[in-house]
Amino acid sequence: MTETPPVTTPEGARSGLDDLDALALLHDPVRRSLYEVVAASGGDVGRGEAAEAAGVSRTLAGHHLDRLVEAGLLESGFRRQERKGPGSGRPAKVYRRSRGERSVSLPPRDYPALASVLADVVEELGAEEQAEAAARRAGERLARAYAGEPVERVLGARGYEPYEEGGALRLRNCPFHVLAEEQPLLVCSMNLALCQGLLGGLGDDPGRARLDPRPGECCVALSKTNED
Repeated sequence: MTETPPVTTPEGARSGLDDLDALALLHDPVRRSLYEVVAASGGDVGRGEAAEAAGVSRTLAGHHLDRLVEAGLLESGFRRQERKGPGSGRPAKVYRRSRGERSVSLPPRDYPALASVLADVVEELGAEEQAEAAARRAGERLARAYAGEPVERVLGARGYEPYEEGGALRLRNCPFHVLAEEQPLLVCSMNLALCQGLLGGLGDDPGRARLDPRPGECCVALSKTNED
């Protein structure tokens, strides 16, 4: 049995639901819990695993997970079987967070479009150093709003989805993903400067923040200490 890639909803694709309807599905506590289990895994999650984590039956979990796939919030596929041939059983269905985005603004706003224009201006003017300095100051201002909080909590509140791995603090989500796709060098350098400013503003070591890109994650990672 060959593996089927877990891609039911390609990036950028839309289901029949608009953003508001899709996000409204997460109002259901069971559905929200299942989504969070899958999102926090950073990879493929089977129905049984998701059901156990959410404290619901496997059948109920499957129903809600498939509904989230239909809405474009999750993607689905099948896990490679260890055994092959007769008696190997059916391949296990797995889920992962969709690579697409959903957002709602009432009334409608289009901040990413303006941010893209500004990023183009920075590049045309050769003002990358000024942009990094501004991002560092923004990080310091952010630190003042979260004075006394650990950096993990601040990053979590800002959508970075931090998690520990191998002595480092990695960031599962890039809050600037759309712009990073268009202007990776500029956006990643500004993101690094912002995180460094945040660390410094919190009284931590700015040198902990470094560029360490990984597919599907933020380009910045934080070491435990500057020597790591």
